[in-house]
Amino acid sequence: MNLNIKDTFNTELPADPVHENTRRQVMQACFSFVAPKSTSKPSIIHTSNELAKDLGLTEDDLKSEEFKNIFSGNSVLPGTNPYAMCYGGHQFGNWAGQLGDGRAINLFEVTHNNKKWALQLKGAGETPYSRTADGLAVLRSSIREYLCSEAMYHLRVPTTRALSLALTGDQVLRDVLYNGNPEYEKGAVVCRVAPTFLRFGNFEIFSARQDKKNLKTLSDYTIKHFFPHIKEGTKEAYLQFFREVTNNTLDMIIHWQRVGFVHGVMNTDNMSILGLTIDYGPYGWLEGYEEGWTPNTTDRQYKRYRYGNQINIGLWNLYQLANALFPLIEDTKALEDILMEYRNNYSTKYLSMMKSKIGLFKSDENDSELLGRLEDNLQLTETDMTIFFRNISRIPKDSPTNEDFLDPVMDAFYAGEEVKGDILEKWKLWFTDYKNRLQKESISDRQRAEKMNDVNPKYVLRNYMAQLAIDDADKGGYSLLDEFFQLLKNPYQEQTQAEKWFAKRPEWARHKVGCSMLSCSS
Repeated sequence: MNLNIKDTFNTELPADPVHENTRRQVMQACFSFVAPKSTSKPSIIHTSNELAKDLGLTEDDLKSEEFKNIFSGNSVLPGTNPYAMCYGGHQFGNWAGQLGDGRAINLFEVTHNNKKWALQLKGAGETPYSRTADGLAVLRSSIREYLCSEAMYHLRVPTTRALSLALTGDQVLRDVLYNGNPEYEKGAVVCRVAPTFLRFGNFEIFSARQDKKNLKTLSDYTIKHFFPHIKEGTKEAYLQFFREVTNNTLDMIIHWQRVGFVHGVMNTDNMSILGLTIDYGPYGWLEGYEEGWTPNTTDRQYKRYRYGNQINIGLWNLYQLANALFPLIEDTKALEDILMEYRNNYSTKYLSMMKSKIGLFKSDENDSELLGRLEDNLQLTETDMTIFFRNISRIPKDSPTNEDFLDPVMDAFYAGEEVKGDILEKWKLWFTDYKNRLQKESISDRQRAEKMNDVNPKYVLRNYMAQLAIDDADKGGYSLLDEFFQLLKNPYQEQTQAEKWFAKRPEWARHKVGCSMLSCSS
């Protein structure tokens, strides 16, 4: 492999002076050097050739023994120094202290075609930050991360990427439901790729420890490499940096809401400083449109990270980042002004996004009320989000609201027989007002449908689809894994051969483990 290695994180930032791989509090350091754990019988079961090309890898590279060994963790590329990052974080609203890369090991950074990439292995063994865990990952969670990160990229949602998925040949003990019944599962490693894996928590840990020197060092490094248009080292620079992180975070969450993605564990250690979707753990996709839904079993009681609350949690997390950066800025009002911009921009951006989903592009003072009623109606009876928004583009603006007015979206209702009486009347009133509103748009039905279909995906990684791929892979079959990988490269396109995946969640998947709610166990 002829990669253009250009390490910066582990050459420009302070390292942990202790080189033993033991669990401990790591002070005054951004990372600890640590090597991946060797595995018994590694094998690469899938790769993203498209991403490989962006990194400067060839198809022959992907088939090589060297690639298999490096990206399963069995060997280290000569001249590189793998490491695990030190960070803290707020988990479910509470400060958790030092967390760090407990099961992720950063291999190296690559520059190709004027783009910078960091590559890390998830599930490659313990680090000083593993606490009581083993640092490993299982095939189940690795497939979910591998498929979803690439699917999100093609949905145009800011995200980390996935280069490869490897089996280790080892068995890993996991308690999927946290109910005291652990079982052995196949071990796996995913190679994750992003410009950087820095999180809010990297800054929080130094601030919490009153280590202003390293807080400044890390902030200046981040601005220099990832916000190069900002001149680092001044109060104004740190404020501009915070503003851009705030804007990027908001844009990311608006995209989540657009496609029906629920992260499930929006702790500050899972918030990318670049506004990328990071750490695909107990995530899920809305099947029925439900603002109160969370995929995380740990979050079942309080639903802190539910779909309808993600935007508020984004703001809460940004408050924690503002507190962390405060020692460099010391201007409460300036930081609060930026946070207030988030609130104001959210209202504007969310309205614009939702309008685009139903084909409204001109300004109208009643649009917010129309959309609010739509969101209420979608929860009157279980309604598939993806199908509804995709199919609403098929409704002509001049069609009468007669007895079959719901036909284009009828497939979205899980219990069509419930759409009667008061529910039917509410939908009839809404569609009457919606079609009247469409009359104010100057584009044709065909043009409107094209625009709507470009923001409303036809195919997403439904929870049961991921589980089918997992069940198949557990038996040694990877055809579904590849089928979904290829399908999700074109989520907005009609794919006649894949029509069966444009369908509501099957009833068998309603309460099946992995298809409804998930734990953080991986």
